[in-house]
Amino acid sequence: MTLQTSSQLGLKHCTACDGNMEPFSRAQAREQIESLAGWELADDGRSIEKRWVMLDFVAAVGFLNQVGQLAEQQGHHPDFHLERYRHVRIVLSTHAVGGLSENDFIMAAKIDQLPVIVKV
Repeated sequence: MTLQTSSQLGLKHCTACDGNMEPFSRAQAREQIESLAGWELADDGRSIEKRWVMLDFVAAVGFLNQVGQLAEQQGHHPDFHLERYRHVRIVLSTHAVGGLSENDFIMAAKIDQLPVIVKV
């Protein structure tokens, strides 16, 4: 794995994963996540997540809809969490490999490119 910037990841497209690849090691994931502002590596090293506090419920749902459309385009689908009407958490993991793949970091970079209306 070659370390990539957020910009480099954002230009890529997720690729189909058949489960025959090895997931990123915890060390590889720790290194790559440094290029993604606000994303955190889970303690077990098998997923990454980011949290936002949106302006209101409409902004939160609108953002999740944008992420959903992006996920469909990329063929890589995150877990969504909407709590307390405007608190959004997105979790990325490649289920087929039981951990993280390049696709998760590509999606994170692409999600970060979406417009967000957060609470000031």
